[in-house]
Amino acid sequence: MDKNVTKQQTNELSVIGINKTFGTYQALSDVSFAVTPGEILGLIGPNGAGKSTLLECITGLLPVESGTIRWQGRQLSPEKRKQVLWYQPDNILPFAEQQVTTTLSFFQQIHGVDKMEIKQLVNRLELSPMLYKPLNALSKGYRHRVLLALALLSRQPLLMLDEPFDGFDLRQSLSVMDLLRECRAGRTMILSIHQLTEAEKICDRFLLLDQGRVLGIGTLDELRKQTGLASDARLEEVFLAIT
Repeated sequence: MDKNVTKQQTNELSVIGINKTFGTYQALSDVSFAVTPGEILGLIGPNGAGKSTLLECITGLLPVESGTIRWQGRQLSPEKRKQVLWYQPDNILPFAEQQVTTTLSFFQQIHGVDKMEIKQLVNRLELSPMLYKPLNALSKGYRHRVLLALALLSRQPLLMLDEPFDGFDLRQSLSVMDLLRECRAGRTMILSIHQLTEAEKICDRFLLLDQGRVLGIGTLDELRKQTGLASDARLEEVFLAIT
């Protein structure tokens, strides 16, 4: 178990001993970790590692065989998690036939967001040319921009994004990373990312997951020391060494 899990009074989120099975398949095995306030934690692993399953277990969308979720030291029931966290799955399509501007306005109203914030997000995500198109008519990249805008309009203190950079080119990914860094004040983020070069640029710490098991957690420097790699080793090298 991660030693940081014991320091629940200083952690925003603590995940303790999560186990999840699908029939005879062990999807998650004794997964434990903690996230500190204002941190961007990268959930790293190949396709099929259990990243999306873990996020859905944290949200309460999937039941677990055992384990505990705590928020600021207190156990967080599945019913109360929607008050604390916003989960943005990959490849969802809410209000697919509605114009982008209609969907953004709806989320602005339910979250009580100032219209200036909507305008700023539209500008930063370069959504102006798409505002009057339905979501299901957009390219993959533009769909992800709209979904990111909806996530950032939410007011939950914990933001969990599944593959937030999927469909973006390098310039767009870097721009979105800058936006996430600017929005981290007062928020904690968990980003599920399979592209390790992108994760290395944006995350403060990394949780390495493979076949449902935690292989390591820490900053890049801490993981380098754990694997005995050189101080300039990339995240990809660290992951390969651990696996």
